[in-house]
Parts: sequence; C-alpha cells; structure tokens
Amino acid sequence: MKILIIGCGRVGSSVAKEMSEAGHEVTVIDWSQEALNKAAARGILGDSFRGTAIVGDGTDEDLLRRVGIEDADAFVAVTDGDNRNIMAAQIAQYIFNVPKVVCRIYDPIRDDVYSDLGLQTLCPTKVGSARIQLMLQEA
Repeated sequence: MKILIIGCGRVGSSVAKEMSEAGHEVTVIDWSQEALNKAAARGILGDSFRGTAIVGDGTDEDLLRRVGIEDADAFVAVTDGDNRNIMAAQIAQYIFNVPKVVCRIYDPIRDDVYSDLGLQTLCPTKVGSARIQLMLQEA
C-alpha cells in the first residue's frame, strides 16, 4: 500500500514507522525540518524506516503530485492543526480521489461536521473522554 502522511509529530511519525515496517511504501511530509529531526532523534524515523521524509506543505497540490498522491492508496492528516488536517484531507479525497483518507480533528464540533460531510475522522478529544468515562465507571 502507498501511504502519504501529513504531519510528523508523535502520531504521524509512529504511523509512518509502523506502516513502513509492515512493508508499505510511506511518505511523511511536515512543514518543519525540526519535526522530522525530532522523529529521527527519537529513533522513530531511524534505520528501520524505509520511507521518505519531506519538508513541505501537505496542502500544496504540486508537492502532493511530486510525491505521488495520484497513486496513493491512503492519506493520513495528523498535523497539530484541525484546519490544516481538514484541508489536506479534502484535497486528498475530493481532488485526488485517494481511496482511504483519515483526518485527525481535535474539536468535537468540527469532527461531527466533517464526518457528516464524508471525511473519515478521528477525534482524540472524544476518544479520550469516552475512555476516561469508562475508567471512572469501572472504579
């Protein structure tokens, strides 16, 4: 599977590493060289990472074409900004017709809206809240 990941923080770099180790073709893009350096320093994008790490804007259609979005099987938007993630995911889904697009959205209201519009979203705020409630009920 060819996977493009926008955002190389803890989640993006971990997904990149795990998917690379599983044998998938992975490209991770982050606007910050520092983020890529941190992932490499933590060993996440170290020797076992067989993918590509690029500094750039994950909403730049020309950059996305250069890294092969037109042949991508999956696209993951996990930057630290909801707006960036939403925009990148919509570009991947509606302009490039990537078959599998996943978008992290922190704001539960935005999550509901964009999920209703057809984006496959993950809201850590909702997931965390639900898990804490379960833990409290189990106590």
